[in-house]
Amino acid sequence: MSKVLIVEDNLAQLELMARYLRDSGNTVICIADAKDALDKAVMEKPDVIVLDIIMPGMSGFELCRSLKNHGDTTSIPIVICSSKNQDIDRLWGMKQGADAYLTKPFSKQQLVDIVKLAVV
Repeated sequence: MSKVLIVEDNLAQLELMARYLRDSGNTVICIADAKDALDKAVMEKPDVIVLDIIMPGMSGFELCRSLKNHGDTTSIPIVICSSKNQDIDRLWGMKQGADAYLTKPFSKQQLVDIVKLAVV
C-alpha cells in the first residue's frame, strides 16, 4: 500500500485517521505541527500527504503551498481534510495545489478511497 503523512493538530482526529489508514494496509506517519511537516515530508518521502486546514502557527493552505513549492515534495499528492466545507474553501485548497479535498466528518471508506485515488 502507501506511505501516508498525516498533518493534524487534533490528536483524537489524528489517531482516528491513522487507525483507518493503517487498518487498510498503509504505513502512516503522524505529525501534529504544520511547521515541522515540510521537514518530515522531505525526510520521509511519503506517497501522499493528508492535512488539515485549521492548525496553530501555519494553516494547511500555507503548508500545501510550501510543499508544492519545495523541490523535494512538489510531486507528492496532497489531500486536504477539513471541517471547512464551503465551495470557496475547496476552491482555495485546489488553488494552493491540493489534489483532493475531503470534508469532516468522513467515513473510513471515504478516507481510504480518497487516499488511494490521490496516489494513483
